[in-house]
Amino acid sequence: MENKPSVNQVRARISSSSIQKLYISMRHLLIRGHYKPLGTSGEAMIESLLALKPEIYGSIADPDRVELNGLLYIFQRLPIGIEQCKFIKLISREGLEKSSFTPIIPSKRRRNCYRIDKYQMYIEMTRGRSDIYDVLTHLTFMFIESEKIRRHSLDSRNKKKRDWKKLEEIVQLIRKGEPYDREIGCTYLSTVIGRTYAETLEACLIFEKASKVNSLFEIIYWMGRLSIEEFVNQQDREITFSSSLTEVLGHHIYGEQWANRIKHFLFEKGLSQRPTHIISANLHSVMNCLYATKAIGKKLKYKNFEDLMSQISKSKNERHRQTIKKYALAHGMHELTDSSGTNITVQIFECDKVDPKLIEKFNPKKSAKKQKSNQIIIVMDYAFGEQAYETMDELLKPILSSKSTESLNVKSINIMGKAGILEGDKGDIMIPQAHIFEGTADNYPFKNEFSQNDFEGHGLDVFEGLMVTVLGTSLQNKDILTYFQSSSWKGIGLEMEGAHYQKAIQSASKIRKHVDKNIKLRYAYYASDNPLKTGSTLASGGLGQDGIKPTYLITTRILQQVLT
Repeated sequence: MENKPSVNQVRARISSSSIQKLYISMRHLLIRGHYKPLGTSGEAMIESLLALKPEIYGSIADPDRVELNGLLYIFQRLPIGIEQCKFIKLISREGLEKSSFTPIIPSKRRRNCYRIDKYQMYIEMTRGRSDIYDVLTHLTFMFIESEKIRRHSLDSRNKKKRDWKKLEEIVQLIRKGEPYDREIGCTYLSTVIGRTYAETLEACLIFEKASKVNSLFEIIYWMGRLSIEEFVNQQDREITFSSSLTEVLGHHIYGEQWANRIKHFLFEKGLSQRPTHIISANLHSVMNCLYATKAIGKKLKYKNFEDLMSQISKSKNERHRQTIKKYALAHGMHELTDSSGTNITVQIFECDKVDPKLIEKFNPKKSAKKQKSNQIIIVMDYAFGEQAYETMDELLKPILSSKSTESLNVKSINIMGKAGILEGDKGDIMIPQAHIFEGTADNYPFKNEFSQNDFEGHGLDVFEGLMVTVLGTSLQNKDILTYFQSSSWKGIGLEMEGAHYQKAIQSASKIRKHVDKNIKLRYAYYASDNPLKTGSTLASGGLGQDGIKPTYLITTRILQQVLT
């Protein structure tokens, strides 16, 4: 008797098909070079996104209610003012950084953007396909919500309703810097976005506090205005891709420049053959672990190391963070700010220049007198999606010269990342034993030097198993994630870089012999969100202080094994 698939399996298949259709459409449009968001190609992307109903976009499929958390999420990752632009162009690094245009950098995504004129925005894409797909998905969501606003703002004869006209008046006051009554404004705005007054007021206050984001009044007005102009006056919006962007995709142009700068620096300093450990992490945890107690330990009162890190992370203590960095740069740390376009800054630590007493806490079996170490630690800031393959692949390659071929003496690669968890809560820890790449047959099992036992007993739940490397966090929905969790895969979490890192590492170690085939690998992730729990997605906000404990627990464990 034939087994029929469960309802969840059917939904998961539909969702998976929608993701594939989205990516096929986006790849086609990249080759084509342009499309209209509400044209035939744009409509195909809209239909796929509506069928998928990603968790991060909340009420995207509701025809009446504008999704507010989702809007905040995308506008923190897109350049301020993009809602005012009819023409958006995605470009590679093409010289605008040397022009008189002031770069616009979104608060939650490092990329240079340029406002060319009133209606045109250029977005520099130097982090690979994942970044391009991310932007296109956000823009598609923005156009879907724009249409909802238009429908609420026009009557049956396509005349502007009174609420819309009142919103226009408020936006005029905001642009002139004149006072306005927020509560009255929210009553008009609530009608335009199909939300209650309370929801609208709360969202307005959240948008006002957000960095590098226009007010909700302005965002809704411009989204609606451009949609109305296109619907009534046929003033089409358009998204284009520069020919240079399509030419450089997949060729590691920026990753090669980035990696060569690091390797040349090490060669020039005579450090290239020292035992080297690569860590993919943020740019504060390793530095703070090695230097914070020495640099500012006597300036603050704290109960333990975690309490010290918590105090340092607070916005009011920026001067303490600068003090630590200044001390670190004078005691063995070098910082290479990116100039290639990868937006990945690198820190290099010479362990023999770090106070032996500071290293002793990570290896208590040896006295401080015996702690002298010639090891090098390279900390690279987070990569984004496929960019992880490009950067790691290039970093592990030898440098070829007319005289010789020389590779770095890499002993271990350590990946600390943020990820979505499928069972558990924000702040919990995941230890992967394999990465599977969503939508492909690519599976990457590996020996992780970390295990569950390394992190237990600290008040956090720890999960061990396989993790899914997804095509984009903004494309996940409960059906697919529930399938990965409840099926024989028994997935514990999802992230965007693991399979890409492992692809580069396995190629370098087992195929091309650039590094030792027995290189030590350590992967550990802490949960930034739980996409299966309502109110716990990335759109609901970051971890804040809750991220301190898992971040420094993982960092400490990495350093304990690296410095042993």
